[in-house]
Amino acid sequence: MSMSPTRGLPKLAFDTPAYCLDLDRFEANIAYMADTVRQAGKQWRPHSKGHKSPAIAWKLLRAGAIGVTCAKVSEAEVMIQAGIEDVLIANVIAGEIKCERLASLCRWGRPIICCDHIDQAGPIDAACRRQGVRCRVLVDINIGMNRTGINPDDAIGLAQAIEKMQGLELVGIMGYEGHLMEVPDQDEKRTKVRDALAVLDSVSDRFRKHGLNCEIVSAGGSGSLAFSKQAQAITELQSGGGIFGDPYYVNTCKQPGLQSALSILATVSSRPAPDRAVLDSGRKTLHPDTHPLSLKGLPDAAIVSVNAEHCVLKLGPESQRLKIGDKVELVVGYADFTTILHEAIYGFRGDKLEVVLPTLGRGKLQ
Repeated sequence: MSMSPTRGLPKLAFDTPAYCLDLDRFEANIAYMADTVRQAGKQWRPHSKGHKSPAIAWKLLRAGAIGVTCAKVSEAEVMIQAGIEDVLIANVIAGEIKCERLASLCRWGRPIICCDHIDQAGPIDAACRRQGVRCRVLVDINIGMNRTGINPDDAIGLAQAIEKMQGLELVGIMGYEGHLMEVPDQDEKRTKVRDALAVLDSVSDRFRKHGLNCEIVSAGGSGSLAFSKQAQAITELQSGGGIFGDPYYVNTCKQPGLQSALSILATVSSRPAPDRAVLDSGRKTLHPDTHPLSLKGLPDAAIVSVNAEHCVLKLGPESQRLKIGDKVELVVGYADFTTILHEAIYGFRGDKLEVVLPTLGRGKLQ
């Protein structure tokens, strides 16, 4: 399918596979998340990892977001080149080439980076000084995920070192409670999220007592929004994936108020047996692992395998009516690993195409 098909084209007229977005559900999710963050007294800096689209980022800004979050310098370049100046790169950065690119980016926008070690901060500072710019910095705090993030007790020393660097501007801290997204018991999850984010509260207090700037305390994922919004110290939430209402967030993370909005339109390409159908959409089209896929409107059909190019269905009595050439929709369980497989998301109002949203941030790995 061309990235610029005719607006108003019916969904069933599309070639497949096609990555489809229900705009009514999508906009309801945006409103829910924006209102949730606003009512909690926080600012919203939604992560772009699920959509990779400056057009969607602009829509979120119009809904009240203060900026965008991403994970790579190259993704930040895409957003800033699209006119979105306030971009948090919520990941540590290393390597001379990336440092120079980041410094150059400071001429075009106002990126914020994260550091958890002086050996990251030093080369970035040097690149910024060479280019005559300053870059904003958050100290990345380990709040229990044990991935990146400095030990909370060591954060003051790193912050003080950063504050002395002419090419860097210390603006606060961040942490990520990603290790708690899938805690099944919601009372236990509430307690664990509260305790993890309380680490940021403690560190921010220590920053202020040492005269260190901590205007930004950034955290939060869509899978913990119901609890992270309650954290007192947090100034901004990065929760962004919920705009698509992925079943992962609804079913696994138990987040309320969201509606599933993404699907893959697929074609029945083979009917090798009465109880079996094969679709033209496999792992090169969608990601089935984080959350199980499901089918729209075929309650007695089950997905039994997903291969590189094929999805195999076991059909019950009702779904055996499917014929070669028929089109069906697979509900996307988790957008983050599906969006990166597609050049664009096709937005439908009802069954008519309204907008094409290019995923310009896909493939930006550096």
